[in-house]
Amino acid sequence: MNIHEYQAKQIFAQYGVPTPRGIVANTPDEAVANAKELGGSIWVVKAQIHAGGRGLGGGVKLARSLDEVRTLASQILGMTLVTHQTGPEGKLVKKVYIEEGADIKKEYYLGIVLDRAKEMPVIMASTEGGMEIENVAHDSPEKIIKVAVDPAIGFQPFHGRELAFGLGLAKEEQSKFIAFASALYNVYIEKDAEMIEINPLIRTGSGDFLALDGKVGFDDSALYRHPELEAMRDIDEEDADEREAGQYGLSYISLDGEIGCMVNGAGLAMGTMDTINHMGGTPANFLDVGGKANAETVAKGFEIILKNPKVKAIFVNIFGGIVRCDRIANGILEATKMVDVHVPVIVRLDGTNAPEAAEILRNANIANVIAATDLADGAAKAVAAAKGAK
Repeated sequence: MNIHEYQAKQIFAQYGVPTPRGIVANTPDEAVANAKELGGSIWVVKAQIHAGGRGLGGGVKLARSLDEVRTLASQILGMTLVTHQTGPEGKLVKKVYIEEGADIKKEYYLGIVLDRAKEMPVIMASTEGGMEIENVAHDSPEKIIKVAVDPAIGFQPFHGRELAFGLGLAKEEQSKFIAFASALYNVYIEKDAEMIEINPLIRTGSGDFLALDGKVGFDDSALYRHPELEAMRDIDEEDADEREAGQYGLSYISLDGEIGCMVNGAGLAMGTMDTINHMGGTPANFLDVGGKANAETVAKGFEIILKNPKVKAIFVNIFGGIVRCDRIANGILEATKMVDVHVPVIVRLDGTNAPEAAEILRNANIANVIAATDLADGAAKAVAAAKGAK
């Protein structure tokens, strides 16, 4: 689950992670009132959406008067903000964050993610603050410092010193930075975050470090421990199909291709998508039906996949271990009754009750269901079907 910048900064404040003062607004009048409450003569008007690159898309503007705050808030509220993370469809801006101006002397990048290979959180820092970290990683990987933190011992001063030395911080700046990084690590661990990114982290003229931005994503599986985070969920920012799939126990992510995928198990799903790519096709989604699939959930999976007008074929690739293949077969039949399955469906079922499943599909005699013998055969037939081959 992702949250807005203003919500991330509320959490930062609870843990002593310094940020500029700011207040969220839903209307231009609220934006002006917030600027008055903050005081000063310079404010930043920031669009609040779940995506990075807001500044480049025109969603972050500097205001030097209250009239300018009103004008900018009027322009940003209601706009469809397009960034490299939203896709061409963009996202509608419903909130802006009015933040006090900051005395920026230097910009850095600071983030925390889970390194699954190391099985540890990794803190990443760079002197290239304000830039897209993906570009820095590609063009200047030596400028990214990475420090793994063993959760058994937690963040220690030596972790902070390694980061500070890598950033070239002066001696008098190091203690404040280490305290900042330590507090951020506490947020990551105690709130079950999957990712925290501050870009930019700034050093002010007085030598203080402030989180000028804040992007945080949480582990959905841990939200039962954090009702206060669940309350921050913004349904409007989430993909409607992904949310609907989650209600049926399906893991679904929309992609840009033309072959819908229905698979059980995340590893097999990734392997299926890779094989489709290898065969010259492009997957339209990731969909894991999980180990408790039944006719209803499979039918719902078809319904969600077919909402995408780009889908020209569907590849059902099930290896029956926990999930029974006959359940999937009955789900396919149910889907054809509930949904207009107007594209070819390539089916590979293997494992528990696979012979029974094959008999069910054979007796159903559905014209656009094509049997496959294995993964490679199924992927090849799905690619051919998507390209219009008979």
